[in-house]
Amino acid sequence: MYRRIDDFVQDWALEAEATLKALRGLTDAALAQRVTPEGRAAGRLAWHVAQTIPEMMGTAGLKGVEGPGEHDPVPAGAAEIAEAYARAADSVGRAVQSQWSDDELGDEIPMYGEMWAKGGTLGILVKHQAHHRGQLTVLMRQAGLAVPGCYGPAREEWAWLGMPAMD
Repeated sequence: MYRRIDDFVQDWALEAEATLKALRGLTDAALAQRVTPEGRAAGRLAWHVAQTIPEMMGTAGLKGVEGPGEHDPVPAGAAEIAEAYARAADSVGRAVQSQWSDDELGDEIPMYGEMWAKGGTLGILVKHQAHHRGQLTVLMRQAGLAVPGCYGPAREEWAWLGMPAMD
């Protein structure tokens, strides 16, 4: 749970950058990649990440968080998904900074039939994104795409660093 707005804003900037790297690594053809026929396609998963930002933050009471609507259809192009995500992600920090204070982060708000602390809600937003970003990188790997490192180098990035990839 976040106890300071600045801590969230700093974390969010890093997490959003990592997610945007993955989204910008998608191709239009890779949007159809699935693990199983019943599983979410990469495009649907990426769109869900973008859609969740305004939906969850709106449920939390924040105004002005931009992004696709919860029921907007998945775009056919990967660039459109990445751009929609970038707009949504960029708006979150500003909204939190202008509407919430450090002292309010412990306040509970109704979220999906439960009561969550505002600071906990921000933590769940970050974790939700990281969870789905991990799923997305698996689909990217299956589609033959390079996967960006988020918390350390990915296989391809070791070579760029002049080092052998780890087994």
